[in-house]
Amino acid sequence: MNKTLNRPIRVLVAKVGLDGHDRGAKVIATSLRDAGMEVIYTGLRQTPEMVVNTALQEDVDAIGISILSGAHMTVFPKIVAIMKEKQLTDVLLTGGGIIPEGDMKKLQEIGVGELFPPGTPMASIVEYIENWVITNRNF
Repeated sequence: MNKTLNRPIRVLVAKVGLDGHDRGAKVIATSLRDAGMEVIYTGLRQTPEMVVNTALQEDVDAIGISILSGAHMTVFPKIVAIMKEKQLTDVLLTGGGIIPEGDMKKLQEIGVGELFPPGTPMASIVEYIENWVITNRNF
């Protein structure tokens, strides 16, 4: 891709619900920072409303949800609905964790971007976010 941005990509990394394991989210946040992105990490126990409000306040290009609790079929649709309600339709919603492949497809059908299982190379995640932002938010 020949296009580039004249600014750093801004990514919000969040843990939603009672899922208390955040090592993966911190690794992702650090890796995205190392790739030159500005990262806002919200910490544990966020609600979907808190995530979307923070995304609006921080003017992010992408939201990354780390989820290991099995609540992905509740959390992601709720975030998608709030993003639509608040007209946050030009921001990437992506994430990763323990999500069965069939559920990943269902979530993508409602507007969630690519979802990454444990073990995905960081370069793949960085490249996906960069390409999506350059294609969809180049302003």
